[in-house]
Order: sequence, then structure tokens, then C-alpha cells
Amino acid sequence: MSDKDIKKEQEHEELQENTASAETEGNLNQVDETEETATKDQQDGAAAELAEMKDKYIRLMAEFENFRRRTAKERQDILKTANQDLMGELLPVLDDMERARQAMEETKDVDALLQGLELVFHKLRQVTQQKGLKVMDIPAGADFDADMHEAVTQIPAPSEELKGKIVDVIEKGYTLNDKVIRFAKVIIGA
Repeated sequence: MSDKDIKKEQEHEELQENTASAETEGNLNQVDETEETATKDQQDGAAAELAEMKDKYIRLMAEFENFRRRTAKERQDILKTANQDLMGELLPVLDDMERARQAMEETKDVDALLQGLELVFHKLRQVTQQKGLKVMDIPAGADFDADMHEAVTQIPAPSEELKGKIVDVIEKGYTLNDKVIRFAKVIIGA
């Protein structure tokens, strides 16, 4: 072979090597571009998911704030009108008391006045019982219960059986739907 042939062959080999390396570099560039695209897609997906989660969080917080305001307003409205029903039922009793007062000014018949007052008192008791108000029944000699009674004072017990027990009730106690709203004031035997 001649020098020209050898040179041509070397050039041809270099050309093939260059082409092969260019193709390899192109493939590597394509792989790099593909990896960059995949990474970019993952980042874009994560950013979109984060944005969606932030939006959901903001909406949830706004919903909760609206709920809180609405319930606070409802609570205030209930407190304003809570006694309306009770007062509506007490108005006839109040009317009866006014009529009884007028009758006391005009008449001298004590028995008729007592009967009228007894009727008004009975009506008042009936209205309060319908609403759940009950008088505590505390007989003398009953055990003292700090959850129901308030000891005002202690006196020497009239008998041995009344030591540490209720001797007398000074002021009645009341429960409203089984919850004590006024403790009975009692005297305890010592």
C-alpha cells in the first residue's frame, strides 16, 4: 500500500471515529436533555401539587373562619332570645298579680284575697315546673350533702340522731333539669 492509501484509510478511520464520537456525544446530550426534562417535569409536578395543597389549605381555613363566625353569631342570637319563651309564659302570671293587687285595694274580704293569691301562686308554680324547675325536698334529719346544701351555721343538736345532720332549712334549694341552680341553706346539728 502506498502512503496515499494509508493516509486515506487513516482519514477514513478518523472520520468514522469522529462520527461515532459525535453520535455518542449526541446520544449523551439526548440522555442529558431527557434527564433534565424528566427532572423539570417532576419539579413542575411537585410545584403544581404544592400550589394545589396551598389552595386547599387556604380554602379550608376560610371555611373554618366562616363556621366560627357563624356559630358565634348563632350563640349570641340564642342568648338574646333564650328567656323569651319563659317570659312569654310568665306574662299571664304577671297579669294575674296585677289584678290581685288591684283587688287588694278595692276589697276588704281577706278570704277572697287569699284564694286569689293562692290561685296565682299555683299558676306560677305550674309554669316553673313545666320549664324544669323543682324545689329540693329536704326533711329535718336528712344527711348533709355538700353538692346540694349550703351549711349556714351549726347549732347544738336537739338529739343524738341529728348530730351532723340537717336540723332546719333556712332557704329552699332549687334544681333546673336536675342541675342545682340554688343550694338549700341549712342549719347542721353539732
